[in-house]
Amino acid sequence: MRSYSLIAPAKINLYLEILGDRADGYHELAMILQSVELADQVNIRAIGTQTIQVHCDHPQVPLDKTNLAYRAVELMSQEFPDCWAQFGGVEISIQKNIPVAAGLAGGSTNAAAVLVGLDMLWQLGLTQPELQELAAKLGSDVPFCLAGGTAIATGRGEELDPLPSLDSFYVVLAKHQNLAVSTAWAYQSYRSQFSNTYGRSEGVDKSITTEMINPPTRVHSGSMVQAILNKNVAKIGQLLYNDLEQVVLPNYPQVLQLRQAFENCGALGTMMSGSGPTVFALCQSQEQAQALLQHVQSEIPDPNLGFWVTKFASHGIQIVS
Repeated sequence: MRSYSLIAPAKINLYLEILGDRADGYHELAMILQSVELADQVNIRAIGTQTIQVHCDHPQVPLDKTNLAYRAVELMSQEFPDCWAQFGGVEISIQKNIPVAAGLAGGSTNAAAVLVGLDMLWQLGLTQPELQELAAKLGSDVPFCLAGGTAIATGRGEELDPLPSLDSFYVVLAKHQNLAVSTAWAYQSYRSQFSNTYGRSEGVDKSITTEMINPPTRVHSGSMVQAILNKNVAKIGQLLYNDLEQVVLPNYPQVLQLRQAFENCGALGTMMSGSGPTVFALCQSQEQAQALLQHVQSEIPDPNLGFWVTKFASHGIQIVS
């Protein structure tokens, strides 16, 4: 039976602005997303029976339909029933390096890897736009995880506009291992507290492109786009922005403490990624990243606090073998 191994990178948000409510119940977003080299390995193997088997070396990862990788196979079997009948089901093994429930798109990137793996196993020959259309049915982060690199994301996060790759940053990620923040709670809390600051999506200008230097009134990501186009390292660090910090930080003092520690220890920039609870800090070299990690570790000597040093990646899903 044929099999493939794929590398599935994590992602961080360099920018996250909530623009308004959408008719589908989601929020209209303007984000700048960035892949990092911290990655899971996803192995997918044809097993010839009409079953889906998921294995993972991390005990907190579900192995049933609540796992996005499992749902990716279900989606493909519905979209391509002849291939499901011809080739049968698959066994998926996930080697987990991305922390779980961390706001780093770990589940989404695993699902993206499964889409790529099935495209090859079933000899579908899908184009990148076709894969991304399927990915959007699974979740808002899945299309970006497929492509990776640096990109503006609009809509609910599935509409992507690539930006030039950034390769000059190292990243320190930190997460309290026993802490999780519900993404649904974070967005609902933001809506209940700040919905008076935005309008409905019908009134939002969604035409954000790499040329957008003077953004519409409610979108302020243009300065960050310009800094990325200019590869202005210091400016990128200064312009990190995440609306969800306004609801998460007051309710999760551990996340706030971590962010302040990175700031006090001289990071180029620091912010919570997505809905948290992971906080990341930008550095210009691996040496700076390691030194920053040690400083923060000494400030917050918590055995449950995990650290990862990684760097920006210019790619999404990659085939190993």
